[in-house]
Amino acid sequence: MHMWKILQGFTSNDLGVQFTVNPRLGTLAKVPSLRKGSSASHKTLHETSFGVMGPRLRNCLPTHIRATSTLNEFKQQMTAFVLSVPDKPPIEGFTSPNSNSILDWRNDRESSALWGGQQL
Repeated sequence: MHMWKILQGFTSNDLGVQFTVNPRLGTLAKVPSLRKGSSASHKTLHETSFGVMGPRLRNCLPTHIRATSTLNEFKQQMTAFVLSVPDKPPIEGFTSPNSNSILDWRNDRESSALWGGQQL
């Protein structure tokens, strides 16, 4: 939601998130890179920061959701999308298919139809 508001100009872009337009993929948020030689703790902080996770999560959404220009339409499409993503949180003593993150489900072959891919 916050990334959508930044793109639409409804809130300040205090993190300096940059957006690029790709003819095939639509508008994408640029994921900032980390300097080479950074310590492991800095890499972890960088990878889990909103400045990195926000663009990654926004970019993994289906194109039709990222292209939405009105708040109500965006909320409706996001609600439908999130409700369609499998909810399989990790349970102690059982093997989890992934970390239950939308980023992980994006790469799951069985869930590819949620992003417009073919069901395998």
